[in-house]
Amino acid sequence: MLDPSAIDAALRSGRDFELARIEEAGLNAAQPREQLLIDGWLLRFSPGKARRSRSVNAVAAGAMALDDKLSLCRRWYQRFGLPLIIRVTPFSQPAGLDEHLAAAGFVAYDETRVMACRLSEAPADRDGLLARDVDSRAFAEAVGSLRDSPSRQIEAHRRRLRDCPLQATTARLVAYRADGTPLAAGQVVVQDDLAGLYDIVTAAGARGQGVGRAVSRRLLAAAAALGARSAYLQVDAGNVPARRIYSALGFVDRYAYWYRRPADVVDQILD
Repeated sequence: MLDPSAIDAALRSGRDFELARIEEAGLNAAQPREQLLIDGWLLRFSPGKARRSRSVNAVAAGAMALDDKLSLCRRWYQRFGLPLIIRVTPFSQPAGLDEHLAAAGFVAYDETRVMACRLSEAPADRDGLLARDVDSRAFAEAVGSLRDSPSRQIEAHRRRLRDCPLQATTARLVAYRADGTPLAAGQVVVQDDLAGLYDIVTAAGARGQGVGRAVSRRLLAAAAALGARSAYLQVDAGNVPARRIYSALGFVDRYAYWYRRPADVVDQILD
């Protein structure tokens, strides 16, 4: 069981303005159509795999009593047939939210690290990877194939990509095998001078061969060309191979977030 208090205190601090910008950009880059703002909290109801698109983001304190608001949120998620999940970040409001959730019996799990780096110049393209730009439908289908996702998740992902307001500053790449099946994929979303890497995925049989790194380098080059000066990404804290790749590209841990759910709620991947 995850104990958030065991995470490095520096990764749980929300006092850095640049990190607050990254958190905001991350919310903008992954916003689904199915969302509501209720008393300062952003409730998202996308029926896809990504938890950040089907959870509560506590962006402002609001005026309601906290237990009343949690009960209201639970009713909303029941309407959408989704489990109640609270995404807890260093910027969550009100202050002390995580402690309140723990005392109320909410279980902590799925620690994620937000890593960031400066983009001093566009990385050189010397990898020889054959990748091409694709639209949101082709990208969602490629990522779904690589993840073996059910059709409902693929469609939810496609809608979220299509509805993103940052289309003009988004690049999506898919590398295909000779037989036309996807080998790897990834996208970058640029907001002002910040670039977010998302959906970096490689076919199981091709991992550890530099393909994911090559896709990431291509996307960082595209981001620099779109005016980005910094990049960020979100990765499972326990995904050592991926974190090793990102570290080699210059990314370092900047903050952590995790999720909490009521003890009687099961957070299952939806199909």
